[in-house]
Amino acid sequence: MPFRWTPREHLSLGIYVFKWLLILLPVAGAIGSACAFFLWSLDQVTALRWQNPWLLYLLPLAGLAVGAIYHWLGSSVAGGNNLIVEQIHQPGGGVPSRMAPLVLFGTLLTHLFGGSAGREGTAMQMGGSIASTFARRLPFLKQHHRTLLMAGIAAGFGAVFGTPLTGAVFAMEVLAIGTMNYAALIPCLIASIVGDWTCSAWGIGHTQYTIALVEVPHLNLILLAKVALASVVFGLASRLFGELAHGFQFIFKKAIPYPVARPAVGGVLVIALVFLLGTRDFLGIGVTSPDPAAVTILSSFREGGAHSWSWFWKILFTCITISSGFKGGEVTPLFFIGAALGNTLALLIGAPVDLFAGLGFIAVFAGAANTPLACTLMGVELFGSTYVVYFAVACFLSYLFSGHSGIYLSQQIGTPKLDWAGLPEKTSLRSVREKQASVIGKFFRKKRSEGK
Repeated sequence: MPFRWTPREHLSLGIYVFKWLLILLPVAGAIGSACAFFLWSLDQVTALRWQNPWLLYLLPLAGLAVGAIYHWLGSSVAGGNNLIVEQIHQPGGGVPSRMAPLVLFGTLLTHLFGGSAGREGTAMQMGGSIASTFARRLPFLKQHHRTLLMAGIAAGFGAVFGTPLTGAVFAMEVLAIGTMNYAALIPCLIASIVGDWTCSAWGIGHTQYTIALVEVPHLNLILLAKVALASVVFGLASRLFGELAHGFQFIFKKAIPYPVARPAVGGVLVIALVFLLGTRDFLGIGVTSPDPAAVTILSSFREGGAHSWSWFWKILFTCITISSGFKGGEVTPLFFIGAALGNTLALLIGAPVDLFAGLGFIAVFAGAANTPLACTLMGVELFGSTYVVYFAVACFLSYLFSGHSGIYLSQQIGTPKLDWAGLPEKTSLRSVREKQASVIGKFFRKKRSEGK
C-alpha cells in the first residue's frame, strides 16, 4: 500500500488541542484558585483547632449547622461526588453552582471542630460545580458538558494533591471499574496541569513524603512476595472502609429520620471515641500534628510512628464523621489508614517501614476508589519511580481484593474483576449493593420461616 498522509487530520487535531487549551485555561484556573483558597483555609482552621482544643466539644453544634445548611439549602447537591459521576454517566441538569460554596463551608466547619475527614471530596465537588457553571453560562460549551465535568474532577484532584498526572487519569478511571474512556484524555490532562499550576502559583505547597532509596535488584523476589501479601490486606482494608461507611450511613438514616440531627449525633459519637481511646490523633485531616508523639500520615513513615490498631481507629472515626453527614472527603483518611497499616505490616513481616507505609498510602486508596492505574502514578509523583513495580503490584492487587465495592456508589462496572461475578456491564455499585442486600434479606427470611 502506498504511503498516505493527510495534513487535514493533523491540522484538526492541533485545532482540537488548542480549542481545549483556550476553554480550560479559565475553567481550570478558577478551580485551581478555589482549591488554593480551600487549602489555605484548611490550614488556618486546623491550626485554630490545635490552639483551642475545647472546640472539639462544639462538634455536635457544628454538625447541626452542617445538617441544617444542607437540608434547607443543599438538598440538590447532597449527593456530592456521586452526583458528579451520575451527571457524567447520564447528563441532566448539570451540577448546581451552589455545590462549591456549600461543600467548602461544610468542610471547613468539619475540620475546625475536629471531624475526621479529608479534602479530595471538596476539591472534586468544587471542580465539578465550577466546570458545570461555565458550561451552563456559555452556550457554546453546553455540548461539552460531560467532558467539562471530567476536566473539573481532574483539575480539582490535581490541584489539591499536587499530582497532575494522577488527576488526569483518576478523572477517567473513576467513572467505571475496569474501563477508561480516552475521549476526554487531552481535556483532563490540560485541566489537571493548569489546576495544579494555578494552585502552586498562589503559593500553596504540598506535603513532601520520602521513601529511602535502597540499592535493591530490579526485582527482589522476597520483597515482592511481602508486597503481594501486604497488598491483599490493603484490599481487605479498603473493603472494610467502604462497607462501614455505607453501613453507618444506612444506620444513621434508619435510626434518625430527621437529617439535620444526624451529624450532631455523629459529633457526639466522635467525642465519645476520643474519651474512650484517650487520644485526639484520629481527628481532623491527620497529615501532621503539633504533638511529636501523635500518629499521623508523616509519622507512619518511620518505625514506631503508628500503633498496631491506628489504621482501624482512623477507619472508625472517619466512617462515623462522613456517614453521619459531615463534609470533606475520604481520600486523605484513606492515606492515613494505608500508611498506618503499612507501618504495622512492615514490622510484622520484616520489611522497610517507609516503603510499606508508602505502598499502603496509595494501595488502600486504589482499592477503595477502584483506580489502580491512577494510584500507581500517584506513587511515582509523590515518592519517585524507584519502586514503581512494587507500587503497581500493591495497587493492582488491592484493587482486585477490594471486590466489587467502593466509596463512590455511582461508579459503574465496565469490566467485572472476575468473569464469574455475574455482574452486567454498566451496573452501578449502588445497584450491586442493593442486589446483595436483597439476596441476604431473602436468605434470612427463609431461615426464619424454616425455624418456625
